[in-house]
Amino acid sequence: MALLEVNGLKKTYITRFGGSEVRALTNVTFSVEEGEYVAIMGESGSGKTTLLNILAALDTPTAGKVVLNGRELSGIRDKELAPYRREHLGFVFQEFNLLDTFSLKDNILLPLVLSGKSVKEMEERLTPIAKQLGITEILNKFPYEVSGGQKQRAAAARALITDPELILADEPTGALDSKSSDELLRMFRRINESGHTILMVTHSAKAAATAKRVLFIRDGEVFHQIYRGDSTNDAFYQKISNTLTLLQSGGDEA
Repeated sequence: MALLEVNGLKKTYITRFGGSEVRALTNVTFSVEEGEYVAIMGESGSGKTTLLNILAALDTPTAGKVVLNGRELSGIRDKELAPYRREHLGFVFQEFNLLDTFSLKDNILLPLVLSGKSVKEMEERLTPIAKQLGITEILNKFPYEVSGGQKQRAAAARALITDPELILADEPTGALDSKSSDELLRMFRRINESGHTILMVTHSAKAAATAKRVLFIRDGEVFHQIYRGDSTNDAFYQKISNTLTLLQSGGDEA
């Protein structure tokens, strides 16, 4: 059984003024196996953000269902949603979402504090993750004292600290310079190789080229998908670029 199953997902909004109907997702169906690293691409307005919000249990679909590790998200009661997200999902955001009044260490440990974990367990979890991500020496610094790349590493550590079933990344390289982006993408590859499942929404073909599979969204549904296979990053990047060109031209599937 797949770790994540998305079946017939639809999302319709009613505009505030005029009451007209806007369809953000038309019919999205795909699955993600445990240990996969999947990127989702598409033009602005294609439904990527709406899809990510539904997968993160931050929004509910108009129709269809999302099943994570055998549990349908729509069946989770409102009061259980926050603990569920905290324990089963890890998030890496474009703008880091770190609290400036907390040290990096406190930011990373916050999900465990909210879950009521002991100090001993928190330290035991933090040590190997901080070492893996190369941030051990800056844990006591505050977000405003470190670079964008270091902030994103801390954000990744926060996503990993609960050992989530699925890591959701929303434009993780969007606020980084090219060097920091390259470092983050190498880190994502290592995280995936260590066994974590990653689903990343991105506009960047370079970022998507580090994934094992890329899904392309157009007009609210999955338009096409390609697999890395044995391709190098450069070769996979070219495949992605070719598909994006087709997507933008309105052509049919490659």
